[in-house]
This record gives sequence, structure tokens and C-alpha cells, in this order.
Amino acid sequence: MVFARVLRAFGVGGPSVDTVLTDPATRPGGTLRGEVRVAGGDYDVLIDNIVLALVTRVEAEDGEALLEFHRASVAGNFTLVAGARQDIPFTLTVPWETPVTHVAGRPLAGMTMGVRTELSVAKSVDQGDLDAVAVHPLPAQEQILAAFDRLGFRLRHADVERGGIYGVRQELPFYQEIEFAAPAEHTSAIDEVEVTFVTDESGTEVILEFDKRGGLLREGRDTYARHRVEHGEVAGVDWVSLVEGWVHQVVARP
Repeated sequence: MVFARVLRAFGVGGPSVDTVLTDPATRPGGTLRGEVRVAGGDYDVLIDNIVLALVTRVEAEDGEALLEFHRASVAGNFTLVAGARQDIPFTLTVPWETPVTHVAGRPLAGMTMGVRTELSVAKSVDQGDLDAVAVHPLPAQEQILAAFDRLGFRLRHADVERGGIYGVRQELPFYQEIEFAAPAEHTSAIDEVEVTFVTDESGTEVILEFDKRGGLLREGRDTYARHRVEHGEVAGVDWVSLVEGWVHQVVARP
């Protein structure tokens, strides 16, 4: 990461900034720590505010866009002397509903996630580039995704959809869909399943959307299932059997 990225909004000789994450890996409900390093330019400036924002890419009817979904002020209202440098430590809380970007330690195709630094000087605002963040699943999420893999479902990709899920309480204006292709033993009944986690401080809602195949006398359609898993229920659960039961409930449904 190159230090002294000159802020475009403040012209030649203005301040520069860099955000350094101690560890770019986190989990939903976790934290990100690091420093915002601000270097003075050729003249003194009054820093009105420094804001860190979590940003992800979302799908909507009008196309893809980067969407800011969480922001926090880490410093402000101080004078940055010409040529001086200020290192500002921060701790940024990650919302519980934050989408995951990695599964089994590997990047999840289709996901973009990062921290953007916003610096305000004299009512001018410069939004920096994204510093990539890796969001790994919580233990229950990890076990559920691993169970689908062990059952032969093939991970395709993921995306984030703008909007809400009917009947599910959400804090963020979007939800993530992690798509698996069905194994051969189920392809006569279902083509794929999309897994969505809506998580809070006590547990996670697991919403499954199955793409059921049509037949000679029936049309194909989407079928939904919803389950609740508490964070404290991870140990001692046969996750493969549990997820297999969820799948068979839907496959057997007329």
C-alpha cells in the first residue's frame, strides 16, 4: 500500500492519507483495527472529519453499484501542520449482517468488500480507494456451507442483492446469496440452492432458496425454507445430517 496518496479534492500541495489495517481479516460482528496516516502538504489545513466506511458491491434492477453500508468517524476538528504527520488508531465494528467474502479460506467469486477513507477539509470531501477486507464466516455459517460441500453441492458464486427478505428482520438494505449447484442425486428435483444468512448478536437466520425443476405435469418454481441457528449451538451438532434433512424436506415437498 503506497503512502502519500495525494487527495484529489484538495489540489497540488494538499494533504495525503493512507489507511493501514492491522489485519484485513474479520468476521460478521467482529472488528477491524488499524491506523489512518495523514501527512501534511505545503500548507496548514483544518481537518473537519475523517470517516471510515465499509463498502460492498450490490446488484439491483438498474445494474451493479458500490454501496456504503456502515460508517464511523475516527477523528476530526484538528489542524494538520504543513509537513507534519498524524497516525490515528481506530477500531471499526463490523455489522452482524455483513456478507462473507471467503469460504474455507478461499475468496468467494463475485464478492467485493473494502474500507474506504473519507477526509473532509473546508467542506471539500475526498473519498479514497478501497482497502480490501476479507470477511470469513462465523462458526455456524462455516459449518452449514461446509455441510453443503460434503453433500456434493458445488459452490458457484455469490452476490449481494439490494432489498429485503419477506418476514425477516434486517438492519442492512441488502442480503447475500451464496449459490450452490445441486449434486447428481438431486438434479431431477432441484437445479441449485441459494443460501442467505441474516445474522444478529444471538444467532443467524438461514434462508434457503431452492430452484425446483419442472416436469411433464408441473412447472419449475422456487421453493423456500427458513431455519434459525443460535451462535452457541455449533458444538456437538451433526451438521451434515442436519443440512441433509433440510434438503430432503424440500425435495420431498410436492
